[in-house]
This record gives sequence, structure tokens and C-alpha cells, in this order.
Amino acid sequence: MTDKPSVEDTREPVWFKSSYSDSSSGNDCVEVATTPGAVHVRDSKSVPGPQVGFAPTAWVTFLAYASRR
Repeated sequence: MTDKPSVEDTREPVWFKSSYSDSSSGNDCVEVATTPGAVHVRDSKSVPGPQVGFAPTAWVTFLAYASRR
């Protein structure tokens, strides 16, 4: 049996910069991309570098926590 990815699984994620990133000074730092099964986060100054992924429920929990700080 061969496990073939669906068409949606093969698309590149669309990255969005954080609204807190300051693009006017060139210090953008956080980009986020969502896919059906995960939320991906990367450093916009190191696009080919490492990324971290979260389950959507974990991301929602993190945002709720971070917004209280």
C-alpha cells in the first residue's frame, strides 16, 4: 500500500507576518502559516531555517495565554 498525500497536503503554506512585527525597521520576526492539521511558526529573518508546528488547539491555547500578558 502506498500512502499518497492529498493535493492540499502538497501545497506550500501561505505565511503571514505577525501584526506586532515592525516591517518599517526591517526587524520582522514572526511569521505564521496555517494548514488543516497544524499552525506553523518561523523566523522571517531566517525563512529557510527551522520551523515549529502546533496542533490547532494548542495554538488557540497559546494565543489565549499570550494575550493576557
